[in-house]
Amino acid sequence: MPAYRLQTLLEMRERAEEAAKQAFSEAVQVFEAEKKKLEQMRADLTRRQQERKEKVLAYRMSVLSSNALQANSFEQFERFEQRLKEEEAQVELEMVAQEGEVKRAKQRMEQRRMEMAEAAKEKKAIEKHKEQWAKQVRYERQMREELVQEEIGNTLHLKRKREGKS
Repeated sequence: MPAYRLQTLLEMRERAEEAAKQAFSEAVQVFEAEKKKLEQMRADLTRRQQERKEKVLAYRMSVLSSNALQANSFEQFERFEQRLKEEEAQVELEMVAQEGEVKRAKQRMEQRRMEMAEAAKEKKAIEKHKEQWAKQVRYERQMREELVQEEIGNTLHLKRKREGKS
């Protein structure tokens, strides 16, 4: 069978498909990492909020049990609680930014998925062409063999006919 004239193109398409698969795999890993980071941030925020509530409750219980209201300590605790709320607000802002990162990572992942599908489609088109080409080559070879067999049959027939007349 002769060499397939588009073999180099087929190999290029195979490499392009593998590269697209690799890029998609990496994009999925980045997306999963960004998503995990966001989940960790949410858990951290929930933990911070719970700790703040527990500290406020503990402070109020200690004030009620001691029956001693000190304005200075109350102001200090209010500042402490305010600082905790500000830290929570900062974490919430970071979460919003991280949600944007997750969204961008998902878009990149979907883009890589489309590129992978396109590369697979292009490779499949060349493979189909190669199959059709191989089918055509086999058909042409079969036709040549049939023609050779017919010529051999005609030659033998003419030889017998001549031998029969002589």
